[in-house]
Amino acid sequence: MDEKSAEIIEKIRQQFDFGPYPRIEIDKSPKEDKNKLYFHDIVTSYYLRNHQVIDTKDKLILDAGCGTGYKSLVLAEANPGAKIIGIDLSEQSLELARKRFQHHGIENGEFQQLSIDELPNLGLEFDYINCDDVLYLVPEPVVALEAMKSVLKPQGIIRSNLHSSLQRAAFFRAQELFRLMGLMDSNPEDVEIEITLETLKALKDDIDLKIKVWSPGCEGEKGKQTVLSNYLIQNDKGYNISEVFSALRAADLEFISMVNWRQWNLMNLFKEPDNLPVFLSMSLPDISVEQQLRLFELLHPIHRLLDFWCGHPNQAQPHAPIAEWTTSDWQGAKAHLHPQLRTPAVKEEVVRCTTQLNPFEISKYLPVTGKQFLVDSTIAACLLPLMESAQSIQALVERWQKLRPVHPVTLKPTAEIEAFEIVIQALTGLEANGYVLLER
Repeated sequence: MDEKSAEIIEKIRQQFDFGPYPRIEIDKSPKEDKNKLYFHDIVTSYYLRNHQVIDTKDKLILDAGCGTGYKSLVLAEANPGAKIIGIDLSEQSLELARKRFQHHGIENGEFQQLSIDELPNLGLEFDYINCDDVLYLVPEPVVALEAMKSVLKPQGIIRSNLHSSLQRAAFFRAQELFRLMGLMDSNPEDVEIEITLETLKALKDDIDLKIKVWSPGCEGEKGKQTVLSNYLIQNDKGYNISEVFSALRAADLEFISMVNWRQWNLMNLFKEPDNLPVFLSMSLPDISVEQQLRLFELLHPIHRLLDFWCGHPNQAQPHAPIAEWTTSDWQGAKAHLHPQLRTPAVKEEVVRCTTQLNPFEISKYLPVTGKQFLVDSTIAACLLPLMESAQSIQALVERWQKLRPVHPVTLKPTAEIEAFEIVIQALTGLEANGYVLLER
């Protein structure tokens, strides 16, 4: 590490020793935050890449830049039986992370003061690496990605992110302003925070910068974190999609997907996706994933983070899209309920809905699509065995025939082929929305 990089790293360490991040109460539990658990469950990303379901037991997970350990706790809750190792520059933050795990009774975890470029010193290889809200602060993101790749198992996955230069443009302007004012020459503390607040409050309400970055939530003791992480953060930088892909290529890593991929669907930006202008309808189907994502951010830069999964090149397991499965593919397949739905509360609600013949609002328990998703009570009853274990498609078809032995209108016996088609249709929709995982 050169002298300039070392100086930047030291400034970042000092800043987070002064203001450990994130400032989330030690006793706060993520158990009810199903959205967060879903994206931190390694089953989600592994299935997205390979269409295979893995067991989290005994997996080794690294939280690189763990801070005060809240995301480490999320990783522990989302991945039963996995071991969590957290590293961070700030010893003050690590102390809080250790206390957090102790408070929640998480024994399978440890925390070490270490920079990302020192990861090879651990002598470990990881199944999954979480590097959240960190990469945009380091002097050289490619170097950090290479360091993480060096300790990643062949089929392991890295989740990381960079700040969007488009979405965060106003905050970068604010940082430049306070840098010119000398507030970031050394480690910003209480005096610099107060000057920052006074400056923004003194501006007229119709001033562009104030409109875009000011919030009353910045004031008070709780607002310190907001000020430090937005206006006075050391070495904060913005990137675009093209720069993300360039960094991945430089580090010889393969892009897998954006983490919240449903919110990066380019076609959702158009009023009539099936009736596009001629030029778009002819050109969009042939552009690469990188080009699609770049167009999305230029049209609609709503994402603070360019949040992605990546891994070693050419390690994805070959699989055919479900839309292309043949009858024999389905007959040899099995279905899993996503692990974040296999809870007593969900099972109780499924039983209640099936008993009372009410639709089951599955999206209430796993709100990953942002849309309401209802499951017919008979379909819910058919899928009830998935609460306990994976089931073959044939077993689900047989269960459907028992639940609906006759057609409700014609009263004719339900043929196996009819039951087969109904079950496939239901599973296809549930899989597309992330509730069910299908393996051949």
